[in-house]
Amino acid sequence: MRLVGAILLVEFAEQHPDAAPDLEAWRVEVQASNWSNPHELKARYPKATLIGGRDVVFNIRHNRFRLHVTVDYSSGSVVVRRVGTHAEYDRWIF
Repeated sequence: MRLVGAILLVEFAEQHPDAAPDLEAWRVEVQASNWSNPHELKARYPKATLIGGRDVVFNIRHNRFRLHVTVDYSSGSVVVRRVGTHAEYDRWIF
């Protein structure tokens, strides 16, 4: 998958260094993936939350952080929308 907005992961990791290893592992894995539909994504990330047809929220660092992305399966791209703490996630509006 082509990852757009990875700079948000870097910036968040600078503020929350304990999230850095998990965000980097997620980035590497996503870039090596080729999901063609939400079922393939959920097969790899069963705890990910699908919101609508394209938005996905991933649990990072044992659910301490949340990562919101939009996946375009037809173009093979994943766009990072936002990363936050669990408390920040509780205030996100979808």
